[in-house]
Amino acid sequence: MKKYNKITPEGTKDLLFEECLARRYVEQTLSDVFSSRGFNEVVTPGLEFYDVFDPDFSGISQETMYKMSDRHGRLMVMRPDSTIPIARLTATRLQTLPKPVRLYYNQKIYRSNPGLTGRSNEATQTGIELLGAPGRRADLEVIVTAVEALSRCVPNFRLELGHAGFFRALAAQLPIGDDLREDIRSTIESKNYAALNTILDQLENSRSVDAMRRLPRLFGGEEVFAQAAPLCSDETSSKTLAYLHELYQALVELGLGDRMIVDLGLVQRNDYYTGVIFSAYVENVGDAVLLGGRYDKLLAQFDTPMPAVGFGVNVDGLAELLLKQGKIPAATPVEVLVHSDEGYEIKALQYASRLAGQGCKCESSVFETREEALHYAKVRGIHRVDCVSDCVETINL
Repeated sequence: MKKYNKITPEGTKDLLFEECLARRYVEQTLSDVFSSRGFNEVVTPGLEFYDVFDPDFSGISQETMYKMSDRHGRLMVMRPDSTIPIARLTATRLQTLPKPVRLYYNQKIYRSNPGLTGRSNEATQTGIELLGAPGRRADLEVIVTAVEALSRCVPNFRLELGHAGFFRALAAQLPIGDDLREDIRSTIESKNYAALNTILDQLENSRSVDAMRRLPRLFGGEEVFAQAAPLCSDETSSKTLAYLHELYQALVELGLGDRMIVDLGLVQRNDYYTGVIFSAYVENVGDAVLLGGRYDKLLAQFDTPMPAVGFGVNVDGLAELLLKQGKIPAATPVEVLVHSDEGYEIKALQYASRLAGQGCKCESSVFETREEALHYAKVRGIHRVDCVSDCVETINL
């Protein structure tokens, strides 16, 4: 007995009419912004070798990947991330291009989310990658492009700004291993103060432990930098904080201060981020609608070291929101039903093609009689039926 032939797998769903329109609208809107900024579209395979996403550098747990073997017994995965395969693509096929390389993508990613009800295992992402460009100018360009792209879809959103290096610098001062460091990172990411304190209570009290306790509470505006300065116990953390402050001031000067929150507890799961990290949130969407940051060491995994920065947009989240808000343009209704009398099928198909070529949205009738065609048109709300024989007779409903 076939138990699963009428349902979709957990974490997936069919998309119907308006849902498809909403997704295409968001994809096209974002793609237009990226293209206007000089980014070129690429598509990476939906199937990649497991080695491309090695958890040791990707930060993607192997338990969340959909794995399979090819006919040679090699381990494959369905693409769980877009940035990493684009890094592979750039390092192998685009390494001779002048730098920087500006790429954008629009494709699905696949991750298993056990226990996280309501979260999709199949998601559409659209984003950009600016490869071969270090420093503040590149970071500003990417963040400003992110703001412009979101602004085309939703007028109100919150941008959170942090730095991956700040947490790493503080964590390096603690006498802990990788597993405990990941536990601390996870509790900071979720703002779980109680769990964080439970972990830190196991360590001997020190300036570094106190700094880690305070980290998830360091969010807000300009005042955050003054609050964080006393926590810097080495040159790395001080330089990291100074750079983030410089970036924040530039974004304020660009008029983004009212959209932006500094969050030094912004510690994303992806291990490949090395510099500025940022995310965006919209009211009534639980997860972030945009995630991004700098990843200067990732391309070295593919033997072509170069700095890079980028972001990805949660297309599905934006599409669902815009659909609920009624902001997706409705599909153009069918204007004409073209029906052929007996023996005039070819002539009717040619006539329908001419109408379509003139910009008229029309359907061809599959019915044998005019009565059936007229009944169908009434049910579908089509107000005009063109009946083709020796001549064309128009019936308005």
